[in-house]
Amino acid sequence: MGDKPQAHHPGAAGRALTADRPASVRNVVLVGHCGSGKTTLVEALALTAGAVNRAGRVEDGGTVSDYDDIEHRQQRSVQLSLVPVEWNGIKVNLLDTPGYADFVGELRAGLRAADAALFVVSAADGVDGSTRMVWEECQAVGMPRAIVITHLEAARADFEETTRACAEAFGADDPDAVLPLYLPLRGPEGPDGHAPVTGLIGLLSQQVFDYSTGERKESRPGEDGLPDVGRARDRLIEGIIAESEDETLMDRYLDGERVDVGTLVDGLERAVARGTFFPVLAAAPATGTARQGLGTVELLELVTGGFPTPFEHALPGVTTVDGAPRELKPCDTDGPLAAEVVKTASDPYVGRVCLVRVFSGTLRPDQAVHVSGHGLADRGHEDHDVDERTGALSMPFGKQQRPVPYAVAGDLVCVARLGRAETGDTLSAKDDPLLVEPWRMPDPLLPLAVQAHGKADEDKLSQGLARLVAEDPTMRLEQNPDTHQVVLWCLGEAHADVALERLRSRYGVQVDVVPHRVRLCETFAAKATGRGRHVKQSGGHGQYAVCEIEVEPLPGGSGIEFVDKVVGGAVPRQFVPSVEKGVRAQAAKGVAAGHPLVDVRITLLDGKAHSVDSSDAAFQTAGALALREAAAGARIHLLEPVAEVTVLVADDYVGAVMSDLSGRRGRVLGTEQVGSGRTLVRAEVPEFEIGRYAIDLRSLSHGTARFDRAYARHEPMPPQVAQRIREHAGAAV
Repeated sequence: MGDKPQAHHPGAAGRALTADRPASVRNVVLVGHCGSGKTTLVEALALTAGAVNRAGRVEDGGTVSDYDDIEHRQQRSVQLSLVPVEWNGIKVNLLDTPGYADFVGELRAGLRAADAALFVVSAADGVDGSTRMVWEECQAVGMPRAIVITHLEAARADFEETTRACAEAFGADDPDAVLPLYLPLRGPEGPDGHAPVTGLIGLLSQQVFDYSTGERKESRPGEDGLPDVGRARDRLIEGIIAESEDETLMDRYLDGERVDVGTLVDGLERAVARGTFFPVLAAAPATGTARQGLGTVELLELVTGGFPTPFEHALPGVTTVDGAPRELKPCDTDGPLAAEVVKTASDPYVGRVCLVRVFSGTLRPDQAVHVSGHGLADRGHEDHDVDERTGALSMPFGKQQRPVPYAVAGDLVCVARLGRAETGDTLSAKDDPLLVEPWRMPDPLLPLAVQAHGKADEDKLSQGLARLVAEDPTMRLEQNPDTHQVVLWCLGEAHADVALERLRSRYGVQVDVVPHRVRLCETFAAKATGRGRHVKQSGGHGQYAVCEIEVEPLPGGSGIEFVDKVVGGAVPRQFVPSVEKGVRAQAAKGVAAGHPLVDVRITLLDGKAHSVDSSDAAFQTAGALALREAAAGARIHLLEPVAEVTVLVADDYVGAVMSDLSGRRGRVLGTEQVGSGRTLVRAEVPEFEIGRYAIDLRSLSHGTARFDRAYARHEPMPPQVAQRIREHAGAAV
């Protein structure tokens, strides 16, 4: 960890990395807010490890961060990316995740694929609410974590203050578990009064690691550096010893016994791997002709020495496809194949490429596998169990894919030619099909209604949308039978923008975004009667049907009830179903503003028929006319859907959230405390008012809140709102 002899052998840039055993793999996900420097840090680590040259380019073209043209246009990461590097004989799979909240699905996929996490925090911006929430997710499952402070070159950057903020945000249970391993060493002040960071002081080794020449050089610190080192070192040693398995070590240390540095490093590595101690490091990219970025060697030493192997990461739940539990040994390379697709993408040359985490067994090219996907039917992913044959296995380097001969349990690999596989699917042996329990995915709550731009796009639209949701399970495709709209549910505006861009650039589909319609209904406010008379004599066979009905409201959720109370055969028995068919058809079309009529009882009271001219069609028409006449003389309520909304928000923003919900015609039902510093707000809000709530809530709570919604019921809309809808009947809502 910077305190051990260096044994690095570079040269990964010229070949694809293949791990022969799980113990030689480290899967690390980088987490942090947008602009914290995750992608820059990945490139710096790749440069230090020899995976790229000084220009940040892999040997056969493209930068290590070349993943998607959309990312270049938007100047931010929008998808999970894998960058493999090698350090001290260990293959390190670096998983770079987007920092923007709209792409949290990519982040969750990265967390699933990884065994440890690096939280990247900008010294200029500090810790944001969304990063704090991800830390809590990792804490809940015991994932080992470390913190990397970036942007030390910023004028207002303060390493010590940022470290204190991290301890406060991430170490609520034990602030002494979040401590720096190194202190930044600053050079002389420049003309602007800013002193650049030129090196690091190792608190355990008490050595200076100087990066000012672009090469890491080790030396003893000057006398003026020792006081600060001493105070910080004592606290670090006490923090490491507190996590030690040797219960006598703290007493011996407090009694003045000198603790060997090797013992401290071993204890630190065990505590980091267990997820009970969270070291803080500093890092900066190389500049000019430098070969190594500041802190990158120390960070690679921590990852390879302190982060756990895949053996130490518990397997997700595994069952047979029928749901029977199945026990597997962790990372058994000779065991049954169990792998999971954590990401899918479409390549213009090789088709669909799947990023796969292998949990058990060994995956090989041209291998017959069973592809199983269950549990996402509500998002447009039908359950499926099919047998396929894998294509080439490869590791990504920028836009290049380099072939590898196999992928052992614990490793990550890209698999080509799996035409049916979707994100979240399980790959297993053809003769021993298994199902890995899917990870929790956020619900898409922002509706995006689309329609084909032209005739040429209509044929390609459904296929393009199907491919989108196959790649991204945080999207949900809905064909709404009530509003007749195609709706793509997304996580936010940026998520929606990327979806539209991919439809256009990747699948050649031009779409128009149209206003999203909420399903409204109509009902009668009180009893009403109507008479339908359909009589036509125009030569030849005529039409004759008369019926009288009574309409009365029913409780919500009752639907349409039809009752026959005709006496004396005024309406012949064979034509009663015709009247019912006519009123139900009219009810489906609506009677006031063109929305379906619900929750009424329609009673057929009387009518007239002709022995020759009455017919099924005539009584259907008469039934519809009777319902329209009843509605013309009655007060009609416009019903809107109401959603049950639960908002989990930081305590600081509870008041603002409740006030905002009230302004949306919502009824706050109550609040409850959830953990430390969080409140769950329950409310009922008309769906008409929360179409853009996913965006508005994020702004209102500074990214610290999330919400869920579920349909509750339809209820009458306020008269003034209903009147506005009627005036624009049929328009988008």
